[in-house]
Amino acid sequence: MGLFDRLTGTQRPPNGVVPLSTEEVRAALLGLNQPDVPYVIRYGAAEHADLVAEWRIAEPAWQNFFIESQLTHTIQIRMRLSREDHEVRVLEEQREVTRVGNPPRIQIASGYSRGPDRTVKRQWTIERGDSGRLGATETFRFDTADLRNPLKDAVLKSGWTWRGVVFGKL
Repeated sequence: MGLFDRLTGTQRPPNGVVPLSTEEVRAALLGLNQPDVPYVIRYGAAEHADLVAEWRIAEPAWQNFFIESQLTHTIQIRMRLSREDHEVRVLEEQREVTRVGNPPRIQIASGYSRGPDRTVKRQWTIERGDSGRLGATETFRFDTADLRNPLKDAVLKSGWTWRGVVFGKL
């Protein structure tokens, strides 16, 4: 694996894994849609892709001097299945939107990234437990790997290459 593959997040399947057909890979990726996951995988013709995986995160709102602010983080992974090369070309984009005020106005934050990027966000609440001692409870958790890893694992198990795209077309 070269330096460029490492920068783009490209991974190849283990040796000896027989590549499945395009339809089987598509079915494996769409099969990741479950009622208990916070993302959706759908057909992506409108985004010039074969499939699109999306995760929209709304962090818990907080109030400060009657102003309510809520940050929304959007991750979109567009996938193009290349039958000839047995690879899934992947373009990953992240955006952040901040809503401020009452009524809320949308302000686009400077948060935009393209390519594989790991973002982890957590929010904790500190309160007294039954024993009277202070304790922290995680109330919000977000990790981009929770979306990317199941997709990548399904592709690699299918005998296909997961190829990250940062520059150029999908």
